[in-house]
Amino acid sequence: MDVVVQFGPQHLALAEPERLRVHAEGEKVVNVDIAMGYNHRGIEKLAERKTYEQDILLVERICGICSMSHPVAFTQAVEDIANVTVPERANYSRMIIAELERIHSHLLWAGIAAEIIGIETLFMYIWRDREFVLDQLEIITGNRNHYAWNTVGGCRKDITEKHIPGLLTALDVVERRTEYYIDSFLRNRTIKARLVGTGILPREDARRLCTVGPLARASGYAVDVRKDDPHLAYDKVDFEKIILDEEDNMARAKVRLLEIIESVKIIRQAVTALRELSGGEIAVKVKQIPPGEGVGRYEAPRGEVFHYVRSNGTFYPERVKIRAPTYANVQAVPVMLQGDTLGDVPITLASIDPCFCCTDR
Repeated sequence: MDVVVQFGPQHLALAEPERLRVHAEGEKVVNVDIAMGYNHRGIEKLAERKTYEQDILLVERICGICSMSHPVAFTQAVEDIANVTVPERANYSRMIIAELERIHSHLLWAGIAAEIIGIETLFMYIWRDREFVLDQLEIITGNRNHYAWNTVGGCRKDITEKHIPGLLTALDVVERRTEYYIDSFLRNRTIKARLVGTGILPREDARRLCTVGPLARASGYAVDVRKDDPHLAYDKVDFEKIILDEEDNMARAKVRLLEIIESVKIIRQAVTALRELSGGEIAVKVKQIPPGEGVGRYEAPRGEVFHYVRSNGTFYPERVKIRAPTYANVQAVPVMLQGDTLGDVPITLASIDPCFCCTDR
């Protein structure tokens, strides 16, 4: 007998309101309907009524966890229109803040995954260590999120020598603790029982559905904007694109935890580069945005963020279009849940690290 189980719009498994109608035969999931739009705030239309500088602060607030990713994509789109070359120091500075954001996002996800599985102690440990990253973001930018770091043409502030010792110390702690968490996820029987073999997304489906980010890479679909379309200073640092082929929830956890280690490597190299570029500019002045179109892409913690901007030559954009990674990835959820049990729904949905505020905008 086909039973329909409602998840949401308000549900303990959902941090943001969205509705899933799960069709099950007994405990086995046979189909999933997803209804979105509960978080729509009209961000794109609002952006057309504000200046470019105001829009940078607006797109920061699309999502608290991606409050560096959206401004980077937006400013790159505007800089594309204006044909602006951003100073090298600004690119490294943007990259450091963006990678710190990736680390804090992945640690946040790992903690939530542990809580959903039922291991509260691991959840507390992971979120405790996430504070090392948030402390550095606050010291450098002045905020734990919504950093107000970007401007068209570069950065509003600079990362100076006084910030670097504390940053490197925090990275050492996070790297050491992440190695412990990788071992915990791979060895703990409860975690393995809940993650291994659940939420299967075959590589063919990952490619067909145009998935992005850790979801795609955990299914062997090798997409990463940082490597595929290098921007900021990603072409000047050495790091690995983490690709696994297990295709399940455990693979997605491993991708995120291993990416933390890669982010630490990126930041260390960027810090070395900043020291060599001591005294360089952090921004170029852009007086007017000419008519034209521009696009900006950035590999956010959840996957590719895409911003399209059209200018009519005034101080206000004529059109702004935003595509968030969850918009692409949520289409894979029905495939991932096919054949799983109802008890697997919360952790499998969480495995795509959904941000419905980003998606609905």
